[in-house]
Amino acid sequence: MKMISYNSISEFHKENNFSPPENPLFSIIHTQMKESETSKCEEEKSESISMTNNFYSISLKNIISGEIVYGRTKYDCTNGTLLFTAPNQTMVFKNMVFSSEAFHIAFHKDYLNGSPLFDKIKKYHFFNYHVNEALHLSPKEEKLMKSLFKNIETEYHNNQDEFSKEIILSHLETLLKYADRYYKRQFLDRKQINQTLHTRFKNILNEYFATQQLEEKGIPTVDWLAKQLGVSHRYMSDTIKAETGKTAVDQINLYLIEESKNLLLAPNTSISETAYKLGFEYPQYFSRLFKKKTGISPKEYIESAGMN
Repeated sequence: MKMISYNSISEFHKENNFSPPENPLFSIIHTQMKESETSKCEEEKSESISMTNNFYSISLKNIISGEIVYGRTKYDCTNGTLLFTAPNQTMVFKNMVFSSEAFHIAFHKDYLNGSPLFDKIKKYHFFNYHVNEALHLSPKEEKLMKSLFKNIETEYHNNQDEFSKEIILSHLETLLKYADRYYKRQFLDRKQINQTLHTRFKNILNEYFATQQLEEKGIPTVDWLAKQLGVSHRYMSDTIKAETGKTAVDQINLYLIEESKNLLLAPNTSISETAYKLGFEYPQYFSRLFKKKTGISPKEYIESAGMN
């Protein structure tokens, strides 16, 4: 397998025979291969490539065939996709064949310094999604996205002046807002898949509790649960939020509270014992969470149950 690591955007351009970037912290590439070039790529597609970037990237491309491996997941590339990657993520490409036209934006986090997007970009969780959670665009959505890429491309190739960066960032933020909108649409379109993921999420919690892992290993983290599901923790959280209106952490806490209600009423079981069985290191943390979610303390819950 060929290992590639790009420490800068300039290095990425040089190694791929692109013109040097207009700005070392930002670039946009628009490729349009001829049919003969596409055929050549197909002939050379057998090599696997592992690639890591030290910058953000956004790619819009139609992938004819091939596979991208990211973490524990695989993505079979048969449709047009919009891919987002954050710095220091690693992807493995296998047997890739792209269509003739593609767009690629690369930008270093320092390019965002002093702009509102520096903080806002953190809310765009899709930069940390796995590749199998990529955004699939409808023809209408793809047309609009291409127009945004072209707006950025036009400004990028203008003579750089004091307005250039602000205009580019404005277009980039618009692109990210549309991507966020289209992801919300994709969550709705995949409601059945989302329900399946939520069911699997609950099943994993049930198994974890049934095998006494809560008591032995503590409360499972969102990262751990996402790994069991084979998805990124950001995607899992966003999917569960779209399906239930509550975050993954909220769902874990609600699960613990529901289980605690049964444990608290077991004969000769103290509140501390219940807390430890549910993976809480300190019983006071459990009592605090219980009161926050139910409105009464564990002791008050036991007393009220005894009166009924």
